[in-house]
Amino acid sequence: MDKTVPSLAEAVAGIADGMVVMIGGFGGSGAPIELIHALIDRFRATGHPRDLVVVNNNAGNGHVGLAALIETGMVAKLICSFPRSADPVVFTEAYLAGQIALELVPQGTLAERIRAGGAGIPAFYTPTSYGTDLAKGKPVEVFDGRPYVQERWLKADYALVKAHLGDRLGNLTYRMAGRNFGPLMCMAARHAVVQVSRIVAPGDIDPEAVITPGIFVQGVVEVPDPAQEETLNRAGARYPEAAE
Repeated sequence: MDKTVPSLAEAVAGIADGMVVMIGGFGGSGAPIELIHALIDRFRATGHPRDLVVVNNNAGNGHVGLAALIETGMVAKLICSFPRSADPVVFTEAYLAGQIALELVPQGTLAERIRAGGAGIPAFYTPTSYGTDLAKGKPVEVFDGRPYVQERWLKADYALVKAHLGDRLGNLTYRMAGRNFGPLMCMAARHAVVQVSRIVAPGDIDPEAVITPGIFVQGVVEVPDPAQEETLNRAGARYPEAAE
């Protein structure tokens, strides 16, 4: 099955109001900037999607990528581990103004909740967060004399992910730290859309090198020279430029 998508616009066309969208990246590493900006373009043209629930490691930096998505007002809730990072001005202002909700999740727990969603595990127990505000209202059980907090899986309608190579069947490789949450999010989403630097023919990727098998990917779009969040921010970029 050929899973290539001819354009970024088509890749994000199925995202609707109120959907849960996982976005890969650890800070700027592995952040699918072009897919995020294509989603912003769609919102500017149609007014949709809105009221999204976004799952990401952080809250974005500067005025590009995830930060730009929040700045448009498209995101109703953010589930993340690091709402404070290098330059989180957009999220901070929106949160203090009551324009966006936040669910704070320890990073290891976030990764495991996503993995559980992909593996079909509705809940699991972890000692992380026990005795803190993050554990309030959650079931607690004692195992071997130690209290553990119950955490629920995280699943998504869509995942927007950046990989390095992809073939037409959706098999993926990643570049170094850009791998981060990508494989887990592809598994946990009903529809995973991935931007890759190059699309190759089936068989051109050594099967032993495949990180995400194509069964977990529904769309692959080629972005030969992807933007890097940190580079854009150092240049003072904003997206869209008309927001200036």
